Amino acid sequence: MKLERVLQFAKTLIEKTVVPGDIVVDATLGNGHDTLFLANLVGDEGKVYGFDIQEQAVLNSQARLEEHHVVHRAVLFQEGHEKLQQFIPLFEHGKIKAAIFNLGYLPGSDKAIVTKPDTTILAIEQLLNMMTPEAIIVLVIYHGHPEGAIEKDQLMEYVKQLDQKEARVLLYQFLNQQNDPPFIVAIEKN
Repeated sequence: MKLERVLQFAKTLIEKTVVPGDIVVDATLGNGHDTLFLANLVGDEGKVYGFDIQEQAVLNSQARLEEHHVVHRAVLFQEGHEKLQQFIPLFEHGKIKAAIFNLGYLPGSDKAIVTKPDTTILAIEQLLNMMTPEAIIVLVIYHGHPEGAIEKDQLMEYVKQLDQKEARVLLYQFLNQQNDPPFIVAIEKN
């Protein structure tokens, strides 16, 4: 297949943006796959700030980073991503190059604990104020469950109204797939 799958395309967008030494955010730690990916991109001189409200997600991510000997490249918080401005040190504001969100619920956990559109939008707004020009936010939107569909609708309304002078918004989605597959919204700060 020549078209990149959704998760690979998310990584491609971030790889085009991030270089060693950069500051990045994993806004939804999950099982730590993106955290590890980001830690490898930023290298020893960079930093990953990771957020998740679930202790298990923080523990899973910490273990994954330790297993690959890159735990020193990340600072993880058991906090919602809507609090990232409070927890990322002030000296890093204005330096963030990329952020990724995998929205929905933690795979293999309580499906009642899900990301919410209001907190996700707050996090996006904060990031846009804390990022460098040409920085990117990648939202991987899982909408195959009731709360995910609500979040998708509200997020799509929000990103459509972003001023094109401030940011460019990309939608990457396979249109003829069954079972509500995830899709990407990427926001590049001008």
